[in-house]
Amino acid sequence: MDRRKFLSRAAVAGGTLSAAAATQAIAQAPALPSIKWRCASSFPKSLDTIYGGAEVLSKRLAAITGGKFQIQVFAAGEIVPAFSTVDAVQNGTVECTHTASYYFVGKNKAFAFDTTLPFGLNQRQQNAWIHYGGGLQLVREFMKDYNIITFPGGNTGVQMGGWLRKEVKTVADLKGIKFRIAGLGGDVLAKLGVIPQQIPGGDIYPALEKGTIDGAEWVGPYDDEKLGFYKVIKNYYYPGWWESNSQYSFFVNIKEWEKLPKEYQAAFEAAAYEANLDMMASYDFKNPIALRSLVGKGVQLHSFSPEIMKAAQVAAFGLFEEEADKNPAFKKMYVPWLKFREDINLWHRVAEQTYSTFAAANPPPKK
Repeated sequence: MDRRKFLSRAAVAGGTLSAAAATQAIAQAPALPSIKWRCASSFPKSLDTIYGGAEVLSKRLAAITGGKFQIQVFAAGEIVPAFSTVDAVQNGTVECTHTASYYFVGKNKAFAFDTTLPFGLNQRQQNAWIHYGGGLQLVREFMKDYNIITFPGGNTGVQMGGWLRKEVKTVADLKGIKFRIAGLGGDVLAKLGVIPQQIPGGDIYPALEKGTIDGAEWVGPYDDEKLGFYKVIKNYYYPGWWESNSQYSFFVNIKEWEKLPKEYQAAFEAAAYEANLDMMASYDFKNPIALRSLVGKGVQLHSFSPEIMKAAQVAAFGLFEEEADKNPAFKKMYVPWLKFREDINLWHRVAEQTYSTFAAANPPPKK
């Protein structure tokens, strides 16, 4: 017999036996239960990319488990308000939420580390800190006090600096501005004379239209165009130094998590990991298209002046030091985070930043 044909037939036979063995093993395994959870999102359905992070998890989880582990996603306000999802998970009203932890810095400023800090890490650096720099262990230890276990579930990357009715060139120009902003960025801007306002994403446009606020930040071009901010304001600022990355997370009630079979826990972790990767890729694809569209609609792009950037950075790290002095939970994460930031920025300056700066300033020659 031809040697190649023999090997080919042997391989097919071996594959058939392996498949049969796997099928038999699955059939003999203890039956896994059917489980249904509810996930309260902090985001409106209209923002398909950021709200979509929870849908990515839900769909992938159902696929992995053959439909036995299902999570129904509810938009902000359908079960609980956007800024009440942590309480809902903590007390067991829902099993999980997809949210931004910095919405809850009013409880403890240490919540910010699971999302972002002003003048902090970029998206890649955040992933490195979370998965390899000890960040996830620190965050989870902190969250235990709230009956929560957390899983990264998306990132927007560096955000835009938002929309302002009037141009701002100096720190003095910021004084008295009512500006929608979340997280510790609001505390930093308050030190520069801004009056920060925390408003859910779906309520920002009406507040701008009515003149209740003088400006707002959300995410970036794709979401901002969907929300229609350009119809009210034309001045669009960058960069969003208060969100050099913005990580979103799945918060799960610890007791509900511990009830899950190990197979379902592994499936959830894998699905959350995919959602984390998917969101950043989606925004990177959609934002350039949306930015061109906004400029075509008359939007004026402005960079924050060096004066504002430097003053904000001084205020930010002053705030961090003040908080670390009085808040042990904040200090426990801040000290290693700051060291990680220093080390990774040193590396990124060597190659990453050098290349990015050159590529941005030197487009390829046209034929």
